[in-house]
Amino acid sequence: MDAFGHLNHASMVTLLEEARVPLLFGTAAGEGLADFAKGIVVVRLTVDYRAPVVVEGGDVRVDITLSELRHASFTLDYRVHNGPSVEDGVAVTARTTLAPYDLGGGRPRRLTEREREFLLAHIPSGGEL
Repeated sequence: MDAFGHLNHASMVTLLEEARVPLLFGTAAGEGLADFAKGIVVVRLTVDYRAPVVVEGGDVRVDITLSELRHASFTLDYRVHNGPSVEDGVAVTARTTLAPYDLGGGRPRRLTEREREFLLAHIPSGGEL
């Protein structure tokens, strides 16, 4: 929390990460795509605040959509609601562009066809793909 009792920026970025990690690492690994957990890096991050997020022991809702899918990166859009329901107002919108990364080689890599299929199957499209 910041001095005003709002979720601060660093915590918001962590919240976004916590929203995508179970899907990209847990669900993907469960479907045989362990390379996601071995290396995905954030290439770009933008966060737009519409309203303060005040957490008083309650939940917030984070909706994630796939807005762009390229051969070596993909972009996720986030809508953070000020409560657990879609009816709760959207307080934050954000976007991350992520790229698969070859840790051993020390460089970005292309998405495999199975990884692309996974993303299309598990994340609703929020843009033109």
